[in-house]
Amino acid sequence: MGRSIRAAGLAVWLTLLLTVPAFGAEPESLVPVGKTVGLELEMDGVYIVGFSEEDSPAQAAGLQTGDCIKAVNGCPLDKAETLRALVSESGGGTVVLDLDRAGRAVQAAMRPVNRNGELFLGLRVRDRIAGLGTVTFYDPETGLFGALGHGVSGGNRQPIVIRGGLAAETCVSGIRRGKAGSPGSLLGPASGGTVLGRIEQNTDRGLFGHADGAELEGQCAPLAAREDVRTGPAEIWCGLDGGQPAAYTVEIEAVRLDEEQCRDLRLVVTDRRLLEQTGGIVQGMSGSPILQDGKLVGAVTHVLVRDPTRGYGILIGHMLEGADQAAKAA
Repeated sequence: MGRSIRAAGLAVWLTLLLTVPAFGAEPESLVPVGKTVGLELEMDGVYIVGFSEEDSPAQAAGLQTGDCIKAVNGCPLDKAETLRALVSESGGGTVVLDLDRAGRAVQAAMRPVNRNGELFLGLRVRDRIAGLGTVTFYDPETGLFGALGHGVSGGNRQPIVIRGGLAAETCVSGIRRGKAGSPGSLLGPASGGTVLGRIEQNTDRGLFGHADGAELEGQCAPLAAREDVRTGPAEIWCGLDGGQPAAYTVEIEAVRLDEEQCRDLRLVVTDRRLLEQTGGIVQGMSGSPILQDGKLVGAVTHVLVRDPTRGYGILIGHMLEGADQAAKAA
C-alpha cells in the first residue's frame, strides 16, 4: 500500500537471553493487562545508534547503525562509557573493533581523528534503553508476562540481545497527539518506579519476563483461536489515565497471518475519546491487548504513520509462540 509504519512501543535504537521455560501447551486463558509501564533494558554489549557527523572515521570504515561493539583492540567492551577510554589508549593509532552484525562477526579498523584534543571515532553508542510500553498479558499460573508484541530493535531491525531488564510502575504525565506523518507518544518517566517484573527476553514478537503478579493480577480471559478472529468491532485496553488501563473501541478491518512482521490484524480506532486524547495509536501503546467477544485476540504493535487512526496487531497465538520458541532455543 506504500504507507510507512512505525512500532508503537519504545521509540528506539535499538535474540535473546532467557530463563523462561517453554509453555509445553498453550494456556487456555490469560489476564489481559493493558497497563502502561516503564521498560528498561540492559543491552548485552554496546550498540551503535548513530553517527555524530558525516564522513566520520566510523562511517568511513563501514560501521552501521545496529552493530554491536564487542571488543576494542581485543579488549572486551560491555559499557558505553568504556569506549572513549579504550579509544584514547590507542594514542591515535589504528583502532580495531570486533562487531556483532545481526549475529555475524565483523571486524573493522579505523584511525581516530583529533577533535579539540580528544580522539574521536564519530560514534553515538548506547548500552541501555528505556521507554514506555504496555503489558499485554499475565499468566497467574507461571508468573509469565508479555509486553509490546514486537521486539526492541537496532537500526538493522533485529531484536537487540539483552542481559535483562525491568518493567516498572509509571504515570502517564502527558500525551503528544499523533497526526499524519508524525506519530504521537505517551509521555512519562521510564525508570524509577516500583518494579513490577523482570524482563528476560527480547524477541521479534515481544518482551517476556516474570512478575509476582500483585500489580498485574486480574480476571482471566479465554484466548481466541486464530480461526475465531473476525473483522468487526473489538476493543483495546491501554493506560492513558495515569497508566491504568481502560477499554476503547476499535474495528478489525482485516485478518491475515503475517508472522514475520507482527501485523496479523489491521485496526482502525473508532472510539471518540481515544481519538480526542491521542489522535489514534501512539508510541507507548504497543502491547495494548485486543479483545473481541470477551476473548483475548492479540496486541497492538504498529501505527500507520500517514494515518494514526489506523495500525496493526499481532495474534496472541503468534505472541505466545515467540516466547515458546525463544525458550526452546536457549
